[in-house]
Amino acid sequence: MAFSGDPVGSGLVASLAHPGSNVTGLSGMAPDLAGKRLQLLKELLPGMSRVAVLWNAANAYSAHSFKETVDAARMLAVELQSLEVRAPADIDGALEAAMSQHADALIVIEDPLTIDHQAKIAEFAIRNRLPMMAGFKMFADAGGLISYGPNPGDFVRESVGYVAKILQGAKPSDLPVEQPTRFELVINLKTAKALGLTIPPSVLGLANEVIE
Repeated sequence: MAFSGDPVGSGLVASLAHPGSNVTGLSGMAPDLAGKRLQLLKELLPGMSRVAVLWNAANAYSAHSFKETVDAARMLAVELQSLEVRAPADIDGALEAAMSQHADALIVIEDPLTIDHQAKIAEFAIRNRLPMMAGFKMFADAGGLISYGPNPGDFVRESVGYVAKILQGAKPSDLPVEQPTRFELVINLKTAKALGLTIPPSVLGLANEVIE
């Protein structure tokens, strides 16, 4: 796996430490990532009290990430609104629900469904003045306000090491699934200006990339 979401929840491996099968590689799961995203949003929007979360309920990784976001929101005293989707046809209605229930911000959990519709989601967020946080830089490139998460390119590069070990005789079942250890913060200042937001220096100084 050059990149997987939740390989345990999907039944691909028995555990991250001991795959126990003929499959191994890299997973996008990372402890405390959901909490860090909410904390960053809180710094950007101190008055934020309600956050909508767009997630694919048919994806084990998205479900796991949503649960972690719920736990983090409880700790930060933020109310969450679940925007559960399972197919492309669900996205428009889910986004409209975020506005009808007056969400202060939008978190998009990355998976193939939301990635395929990143441009539509970002355009909606800008049009409705809804600050959007997502997991991959591609969402910020598409017009989202901010992204924080691993760089998908790192997974591809690091998967080469697995290929080499297996070609040299290692068994996939003996190679633990790796989780990301490096994360990038990308801020879209063009979107911030369109939303009428000023990015605090404390957050701007953490950015790995700023889109101007």
